[in-house]
Amino acid sequence: MSVTLKALTRSIWVFHVSAGSCNNCDIEILDLLTPRFDAERFGIQLIGSIRHADAILITGAMNKKSVPRVKKLYEQAPKPCVVIAVGTCALSQHMFRDSYNVEETLDKILPVDLYIPGCPPKPEAMIDGIVKLVTKLRQGT
Repeated sequence: MSVTLKALTRSIWVFHVSAGSCNNCDIEILDLLTPRFDAERFGIQLIGSIRHADAILITGAMNKKSVPRVKKLYEQAPKPCVVIAVGTCALSQHMFRDSYNVEETLDKILPVDLYIPGCPPKPEAMIDGIVKLVTKLRQGT
């Protein structure tokens, strides 16, 4: 296992992108960071710069304005960078499917490493996804 992947399993710095979401997923992500669920015990920390991120957490359906911006953010992130899709809108566009303003699902735009379904996903589901991601990174797959 490379040193970079091993470091990712200890402390994952996450950059959050809201690509046109309804904010329910965003509220649950904030709940995940409270002392009740304490995602920081896994080394998860939200950061404000994509250039320091180990992972990009994306919520919302990808609309025409957000697609080029998300692609540019992904290009600016240091590699390897893990892409996490949170919520049903990021996974399948949910109620926005076939809308005039929605482009494609996130997995057709970026290589998604972790899917966390739900509308909105509960903090317990996100913790389960974090554990699976850390296990996947430790195995090097």
